[in-house]
Amino acid sequence: MQQHSGHEGAVDAVDAIVRDWERERPDLDVDPLRIFSRVKRIAKQLDTVRKSAFAATGLELWEFDVLAALRRAGAPHRLSPKQLLAITLVSSGTMTNRLDRLAARGLVRREADPHDGRGVLVTMTDAGRVRVDEALTRLVAAERQLLEDLDPESRDGLADSLRRLTVAMEIDEHDERVRP
Repeated sequence: MQQHSGHEGAVDAVDAIVRDWERERPDLDVDPLRIFSRVKRIAKQLDTVRKSAFAATGLELWEFDVLAALRRAGAPHRLSPKQLLAITLVSSGTMTNRLDRLAARGLVRREADPHDGRGVLVTMTDAGRVRVDEALTRLVAAERQLLEDLDPESRDGLADSLRRLTVAMEIDEHDERVRP
């Protein structure tokens, strides 16, 4: 079992920022800053870690996203461009460009959809599978290091809290009343 390294009660930069805002704006409840400022800082650090893990395998972040979607689809690691759009949340023009670039590198290939004479399916090649598997292995190792100061119970609690927040925010995306 991983030992907790004793960071309870530690103060970070966000604590100082929140304290400053509480002093300068005592009329305003700045409590959300405690969470979202940390999420933003973590996201920035995570982006750097991910770029490094993927660069070691010759992949860009966007390449990993597309290849990972195909890998998670299971054998034969094939999806339609429309399915890839829904998963990666990019425009069709962006997806076309990405698929062209991945195909040129031999990481995916386009094939006619046997069920739709006009449709196309995108299939990950063996080279793409090897590359995404290596990238995922490096990513998980790097992310595990980021979490090493949290015991399993803390990690589970954090994952549960973030899941609830994500679900709530995804629901709110469709509710115009919560948008500023």
